[in-house]
Amino acid sequence: MIKVTVPATSANLSVGFDCIGIAVTMHSTFTFSKNPDQQLSISGCPVDFQNADNLVYKGFKAVCDFLAVPVPAVKINIQSDVPVSRGLGSSAVCIVGGLAGANQWFDNQLSNEQLLAIATKMEGHPDNVAPAIYGGLCMAFVDSNSQVQVVKYPVNDEYQFTAIIPNFKISTADARRVLPAEMSYADVTHQVSHSMLMTHAISTGNISQLGEAMDDRMHEPFRQKLINHFDRVKAICNQLAAVLYVSGSGSTMMAITNAPDKQQQLRLTLEDEFPEWTVKAVKVDNDGFKSEVL
Repeated sequence: MIKVTVPATSANLSVGFDCIGIAVTMHSTFTFSKNPDQQLSISGCPVDFQNADNLVYKGFKAVCDFLAVPVPAVKINIQSDVPVSRGLGSSAVCIVGGLAGANQWFDNQLSNEQLLAIATKMEGHPDNVAPAIYGGLCMAFVDSNSQVQVVKYPVNDEYQFTAIIPNFKISTADARRVLPAEMSYADVTHQVSHSMLMTHAISTGNISQLGEAMDDRMHEPFRQKLINHFDRVKAICNQLAAVLYVSGSGSTMMAITNAPDKQQQLRLTLEDEFPEWTVKAVKVDNDGFKSEVL
């Protein structure tokens, strides 16, 4: 039996639209074993996803296709702490889980770079799949030669991350639909400068500078309107000197603090005000996916 563990990912970090993501300590675990009864059986997920359209199986099959080998009859079990359609990279987690499972099945013939290329093609862009593979904070993009370029940035150990997960979903399609078709040169300049400042501030631990850097003009002003009570969450974060951003396309919001007492106060305040939401302290997962033969 093969076991693969993949971290959730939080993309954009406000100003890094579609190119920056970070792996955090919420995980999905996938097991793969030989299936003597049928070509495919999937358990641990809703019945609607227990078929060949499952992203885990699609990832598994993609590696087989790349290696030009027959797809083996397989049993897949999915145990996930990563909520679906909440902006925590659930689709990327499934894709990477399937890719890693098949790669382990065939003796790890593919490098992480090759896995990333396949995952990016499946996902459409690398901001979530890159940190799911490499861990940590990754900036990734597809270059003019159709190669995926990845740079890992350090994250200061003093930062604490708090995932604020509402009890409602936001589809990626809806989150894309609200975005403007054009940006001004002034806004583009603002975006580039602030994204560069963000990668610096997140490595130095200067939370005041990080707050200045996370001033997005590309997506957050529009996606905030899809998140009920966003303004109230933002006000609570401001009171505790926490930096807030929309994780991926939402609905999850991620708060960054630099003092454990502030993180605890933030968590307790949000849990009291939004008892039906999940408020979870997470850390940066610096390892990315792990696979092993049991």
